[in-house]
Amino acid sequence: MGHGRIVCVVGAPEIWIELAERTGIDDLRRTTRDEPDYDVLMQYRLDILDKHGLGIEALQPIIDGIEPLPGAREFLDAVRAKYQLVILSDTFYEFVGPLMVKMGQPTLFCHRLLVNDDGRLSGYQLRMPSHKRAAVKAFKELNFYTCAAGDSYNDTLMLEEADAGFLFRPPQNACSRLIADPEVIKGMKGIRAKLDSRADRAISA
Repeated sequence: MGHGRIVCVVGAPEIWIELAERTGIDDLRRTTRDEPDYDVLMQYRLDILDKHGLGIEALQPIIDGIEPLPGAREFLDAVRAKYQLVILSDTFYEFVGPLMVKMGQPTLFCHRLLVNDDGRLSGYQLRMPSHKRAAVKAFKELNFYTCAAGDSYNDTLMLEEADAGFLFRPPQNACSRLIADPEVIKGMKGIRAKLDSRADRAISA
């Protein structure tokens, strides 16, 4: 394992898209790909859930049924065999516990939901502002060569901070507006190849 090399990925399926499909509430399809202001987006989501009377108890069976992206477990296992791996996500621990078990319990940094005694989702608590970028910066300060892969607006600061950053199947506007010269990858095998290339280059430098 490369103890001087760390890989940061977003790694989880878009939980809100899954909730939209399983509840039939199309308004939940809005993600950070559409709305870059995370607080605006989350208030919108929580209002939608409250409007439809969906608390944590009603959402739990849906959450339990969410599966990893095709090939995600194999990808994470392959990365962990060579590097230290951290998933940096804007999801919530209350939503992804069962999913993380299916993905082999990778290290996950994300946020928390605020749940009332009656199960209503009343708000959320960020780990910290721009936590993805802060995590990558901290890893670099600890003398890790840090690679990062992300797919949306809220990943771009993390990618710019990393020693090597890649966009994974992003929306076109994230490519053209937020990163001057993005390196875009379309598949998980492509991410692994880029990681190996950049990490090996760092060792030989």
